[in-house]
Amino acid sequence: MNIESGNDGEFFVAVQKNGDGDITAFKTSAGRVLNYEQALTEVKTGTIRGVNAFKGRDGETYIRGDADGDPSNNLDNLPAF
Repeated sequence: MNIESGNDGEFFVAVQKNGDGDITAFKTSAGRVLNYEQALTEVKTGTIRGVNAFKGRDGETYIRGDADGDPSNNLDNLPAF
């Protein structure tokens, strides 16, 4: 299961979560491990495909998968590493 959009660039293939179930790190298709802040920076610059950054109601910026109508490839459903 991959979060992928198009054939260019990396995409997320796995996640790490904390005890509360919040995603804290990502593994990319190139095997790189990024903490949340590193991943957010790369999402904003377009390095990581299939995801986008959005501002939540609390004013913080978060990463989410691009809407494609398939809940099975939601970031929360990616395998753990």
